[in-house]
Amino acid sequence: MTDHRKTAGRTQLPLLAVTLGDPVGIGPEITARTLADPANAAFGRGLAVGDAAVLRRAVEVCGLDVRVRAVGAPGEARWEPGTIDVLDLGIAPADLPWGRVDAVAGRSAVAAIEAATRAALAGEVDGIVTSPINKEAIWAAGSQHLGHTEMLGELTGAAHVDTMFVVRGLKIFFTTRHLALRKALDHITEERVAGSIRHAVTALRVFGHDEPRLAVAAINPHGGEGGHFGDEEIAVLRPAVAKAAAEGLGVVGPVPADSVFHQGLEGRFDGVLSHFHDQGHIPAKTVDFDGTVSVTVGLPILRTSVDHGTAFDIAGSGRASHGTMSAAFRAAAGFSRCADRIRAAYGTAAGR
Repeated sequence: MTDHRKTAGRTQLPLLAVTLGDPVGIGPEITARTLADPANAAFGRGLAVGDAAVLRRAVEVCGLDVRVRAVGAPGEARWEPGTIDVLDLGIAPADLPWGRVDAVAGRSAVAAIEAATRAALAGEVDGIVTSPINKEAIWAAGSQHLGHTEMLGELTGAAHVDTMFVVRGLKIFFTTRHLALRKALDHITEERVAGSIRHAVTALRVFGHDEPRLAVAAINPHGGEGGHFGDEEIAVLRPAVAKAAAEGLGVVGPVPADSVFHQGLEGRFDGVLSHFHDQGHIPAKTVDFDGTVSVTVGLPILRTSVDHGTAFDIAGSGRASHGTMSAAFRAAAGFSRCADRIRAAYGTAAGR
């Protein structure tokens, strides 16, 4: 890590690179609001990454009384009151139509991710916070990636990446995510679940739990009722949990999914392994939609993100809430204290 956090012998707040996401989605608006919010400035220093022209348009749309200052490198940022510093890429103009798939917008979104990642790998920032991108737009720009996670994995050389949700202190993991439910069930094997348990326990240790307590959610109603409502618990989940427990990992389950998240929020567990996309998303977003933060684990750098899309239907209206972006920014500031653990756990795997 470079010495950007020390000035005149004083330790500075964490420095976070915040990407604008798709220039014609709500990303620039929620970034502008987040970095203009004095309450967030108490947690960390934010550097927008994207196009200055796009950010200026977002500031105008949101009616914010702040100035946008373009910089060529993170070290040029000043974080003066009433000013948002932006690492200017100069790709997307300010007059792109709001809410439409556009290859130029996709190219800008990809370039922002690449620039923020380079800065994090070089130690110029303590972590990155990402705004939503549009998959069709990045594909139109020539990207072959399905989204942020895959792109970041390639950019950092990470051997394996996972998604971790954080909601009111509880950390939620996923055996599968972006698969149709019928296909997801076929992918939930003993080997895959055992591997997901190991990755989840490692992530819990990395992000502050010295003796992690992980619960594995059941798949079927009432945990299968001894096989009467499905046998995945008997055939897949219990053997995987037993294998992980025999390795000394702090894991229990399967626990019925209709109660395991409540138990976790009550403090019985540090984390819950869910098995498909909605099983983990629904409880997190029901409890606290704006406060649910996505963290990519397995990278040698810190990355948090909002967990919503580009909202093309309201882009440019100034109505987008920045609650989730503020939560992601504050989470990144807090998790920056785990930087050494992140590098120790995932830096070697990434070949860095």
